[in-house]
Amino acid sequence: MRTALGLAAQGVRGANPLVGAVAVAPDGTVLATGFHRGAGTAHAEADAIATARRDGVDLAGATMYVTLEPCNHTGRTGPCAQALISAGVARVVYAIDDPHDAASGGARTLRAAGVHVDSGVLADDAEHLNERWLAAVRARRPFVTVHIAQTLDARIAAEDGTSQWITCPESLADNHAIRSRIDAILVGSETVAVDNPRLTARGADGGLLDHQPLRVVMGLRDVPDGAAVRGTDGRFHHVRTQDPAAALAELFGLGARHVMVEGGSRIIAAFLAAGLVDELIVYEAPVFLGTGKSSVADLGIRTLADAQHWAWDESGGGAVQRLGHDLRLHLRPASAPSQHTLAPAEGSH
Repeated sequence: MRTALGLAAQGVRGANPLVGAVAVAPDGTVLATGFHRGAGTAHAEADAIATARRDGVDLAGATMYVTLEPCNHTGRTGPCAQALISAGVARVVYAIDDPHDAASGGARTLRAAGVHVDSGVLADDAEHLNERWLAAVRARRPFVTVHIAQTLDARIAAEDGTSQWITCPESLADNHAIRSRIDAILVGSETVAVDNPRLTARGADGGLLDHQPLRVVMGLRDVPDGAAVRGTDGRFHHVRTQDPAAALAELFGLGARHVMVEGGSRIIAAFLAAGLVDELIVYEAPVFLGTGKSSVADLGIRTLADAQHWAWDESGGGAVQRLGHDLRLHLRPASAPSQHTLAPAEGSH
């Protein structure tokens, strides 16, 4: 199970949890491994089964260790519980139950088919790995990523308002790759008025990628008819509120399960102050401005004891990555100190 947890951490956070799976023969030999790589890709169990088939390995009679209860529904991919039954897996050991109403029940399906099922193995570790995703699911709101592109002194625009481009092309490309897998991208009405962003997911050639997020403007101010964010594809929505929780509830009702907040500084501060940021991705350019617009507005914190604390997040490629001239910082809200330590997956770096 520790190996499965290490594999899970290689995935990317978002609408789906980080999940890893390890298939083991009766004599203890590892037969196949897998992990979930993000929305729309094979689930961890299906990934392990596909790897076994590719390598000509028979999983009949094997035990599958997986960090989350195998799903029991058909979404973008088929139900993992049925895939395990079809593969002939004799025993399934998982860490925690799936909190999704639609996806839960996999253990019951497996048992009904004669598969031996155990649960609760390293449950605390699995909860810790996906604690913010679990919190979002239980609160019936989208998982929230905040994106910031800033200078070393945390500026997102110069004093005269210029901001394109603070970060390098590699950082921009990485951001567009994230846009291509999220459900919605959100900015404030002031950002629309000042920057007139398109908020589309674009490739290196500037062309639109296959998947486009819902483009969302949050605020009471009207969005001009000619604003670029409106587009012509119908994938625009105006959330007429200044309350982050209300905005997320509305977007959840529209089917959004992963929302990325891109600004401006007051919108980002509002989500941070409300405790509704599950993941923080910061692109930091080796540039000083000394003055200009800060990346985060006033959070109302007046003493160090009240500071928000964040932890480095090693999932999805690492907490700190070099992209061109920039650094990409990946963080998650810090939880209480714990003894949760994930063993690296075998063969991973």
